[in-house]
Parts: sequence; C-alpha cells; structure tokens
Amino acid sequence: MSPVGSKPVSARVLDAAIAWQLCLDCGNGSEIERAEFHKWYAADEEHARAWMQLGMVDQRFNAAAGPARKSLLQSRASLRRQVRQLGRGVASVVLVGGLALFLGQNYLHVNYWLADQRTGTGEQRMMRLADGTLLNLNTHSAVDVRFDDKQRLIVLQEGEIFIETGHKDDRPFIVATSDGRMRALGTRFLVKLEEDGTRLSVLQSAVAARPEHDQGEQILREGQQVVMRQDGLGATLAVAPGADAWTRGMLVVDNARLDDLVHELGRYRSGYLGVSPEVAELRITGSFPLTNTDLALKSLMPTLPVQIEEHTPWWVTVVARNDKP
Repeated sequence: MSPVGSKPVSARVLDAAIAWQLCLDCGNGSEIERAEFHKWYAADEEHARAWMQLGMVDQRFNAAAGPARKSLLQSRASLRRQVRQLGRGVASVVLVGGLALFLGQNYLHVNYWLADQRTGTGEQRMMRLADGTLLNLNTHSAVDVRFDDKQRLIVLQEGEIFIETGHKDDRPFIVATSDGRMRALGTRFLVKLEEDGTRLSVLQSAVAARPEHDQGEQILREGQQVVMRQDGLGATLAVAPGADAWTRGMLVVDNARLDDLVHELGRYRSGYLGVSPEVAELRITGSFPLTNTDLALKSLMPTLPVQIEEHTPWWVTVVARNDKP
C-alpha cells in the first residue's frame, strides 16, 4: 500500500465510504445517487483515500471469502436480512474482517440504505399502507414498516415523516426511533430526527410518547410538540406554524434566523449551501418553494441585504450584499 493509501482516515469518513459501497454494490442506486457519490468522492482527498483503503480491504477479504462477496450482490431484501442477523452494528459480511484493520470496533448507520422505504435528497414520497394509513416521507428519509398481528410499527431510521393513521384497525400504531416510541391515538402527526433527539409534532388528536429509558408515557395533544431523548422529554411547546407545509412542497418560517432557514433549504438540495456569519442572525418570515431551492434563495434578496454567491451549482453561499458601485 502506498504512503497515501496507508494514512489513517477518520471513522466518520470511512463510515461514509462503507455506506456508499453498500449502496452502489446493491445495484439499485439511482443516477442522482451515483452523481452524489462522485461529488462526495471528489470533495476531499480523505474521501478518495478511504475509498482506496476500502477497496483494498474488500480485495483482501474477498480472496478468503468469495461466498461472502457473492452474498453482497444478492437482492436488497436478502442483504437486509443478512446484515440485521449480524446485529445492525456491522456494515456487511464483506467488511466484517476488514473493518478491524482500520478501526477496531466501529459502528455504521447503514439503516438508511437498507430501509424498506427511503427518499433521496430533494425527494418526497407519499404512500398508503395496508391498514389505510397515509405515510409521507420528506427529503432524505428512511423507514421500515413492521406490521404484525399485535401492532403496526413504523421505524424511522432517518429524516422526517408525516403520518395520518388508518382508523379501521384495532392494533396499536407505533412510530419508533432510537430515542423512544410514539403511540398514535387516532391522529395526524410529524416525527423528525434531529441532532439532539426526536421531534414529535401533533397536528390532530393526540400521541403518547415514551422515551427509550423511561417506562412512563406522556400524552401530547393537538397543537403541541416536544423533543424526545432517550432519557426523557423536553419542554412541551406549541407546534410551529406551517410545520407540515413541506407535505405541500413549501417551507414556511416565522421570524426565523437566516442561518436556520438556509440550513433547512440545504436538506433539499445536493452539495454545500451555507451562509456567512455576517448575515446569519438576520430574521425572515415567509414561504419558500422546496421544489426549486434556487428560486427560494433568490427570493431572499428583495427582503434582506444579501446576495447569492454561486461558485458551482453544488457550492452556494448566502453573503452580505455588496452595495459598492
């Protein structure tokens, strides 16, 4: 191995490389996903180095475990079963031995790629489940649907979903995340994975929330929201106006920080979208189209003293307006 190829890479970057290999090797990646992979690969020298090291691990392991490599190329459903049998903490049978060469013990969130239903960046998907429930996945979201004789279970692996439960079914309807479980009480609600927990927003009726490490439930009523963490629930607040506007292709904000608005728009487009510190704290109220984020960004300029710097279509920054002649 060359000195560059042997230089260590971070766990975060190697995680991403493994996830990309799993996605591309499954043979069902879309053109958008393949384009996103090439952008990821070219964005940083460490990304290319991780991909090179991963290929070497794959070749080394493949020489001693041909059947394991063959299993990776089977159907996605079969792959999902095999990976979960390994305990959800291992990327794939191909990488079991190889990971120890670089990270020792490492955990990879491959559940997005293995989920029953998932959306890409900027994509939304609405579906009707077998019990009549309406399920809407927001951008870059993933769920597993686990219905059996005892319960109707949705496992949110990534992103955000809108739920309108079917009413002609006596089985409990539950949405689960790593932070806990939410039991619908005949209702419409939103569940979103955030950095600091799971945000539950009740739009109609009520939902009983139970954190992972707490046996008690708290009922959230219509118009209430809360952030749930494994060890408890945060303060109960009012649902933000337009919280479900994304289901209609819009982003609605009321006196929001520009930094927060730009961050949210960035979830719906590929590449980097940032805001300079000089204008990050500016406030804005309005409605913005999610299906055309370029138009949404341009609509900022008549209202705020900002301009849009587009270095490439995949590297865009909102900066202070230069009013000099």
